[in-house]
Amino acid sequence: MDTWDAIRARRNVREYTDQPIAKQDLERILEAGRRAPSASNWQPWDFVVVTDRDQLRELSGVWQGASHIAGSAATIALVAPVPQDEGQRDRTQYDLGQATIILMLAAADLGIGSGHSAVADQPLARRILGLPEDRMCAYLIALGHPSGRPLRPIKHPNRRDFDSVVHWDRW
Repeated sequence: MDTWDAIRARRNVREYTDQPIAKQDLERILEAGRRAPSASNWQPWDFVVVTDRDQLRELSGVWQGASHIAGSAATIALVAPVPQDEGQRDRTQYDLGQATIILMLAAADLGIGSGHSAVADQPLARRILGLPEDRMCAYLIALGHPSGRPLRPIKHPNRRDFDSVVHWDRW
């Protein structure tokens, strides 16, 4: 898939087949995330990859909307330093957002579905992932081969009309 097709095909996938993800594909996705841009090249992230079924089930309990984590072939936990102030918190969130979309686009490029999740229960996430006290699990990205329909460019996405979103020169 080329970049434009990956952008048009990417959607949130929350139901997966039982097919595992090849290690070389996981490594390619992770390499894409490692290369994400960040403020002053800070790179505040670490990635914890979970493929153990019992651990995935347990990890799905970190937020009410994380049930799809249990059925994923792999889930990437985006881990960052606990912010020391509001400015660091904002930079971290922005940078993790960039890493998130690059991870998800790299997965889509390989035909692998992804679905993101917040993390509300930090103590549970910290215990499951073995995180040090100065780190937090910001997001989870579940990965797997889509159940039902494969990824392909979406012709008519459920998005606001182009002209209602794009403003030229002024609002």
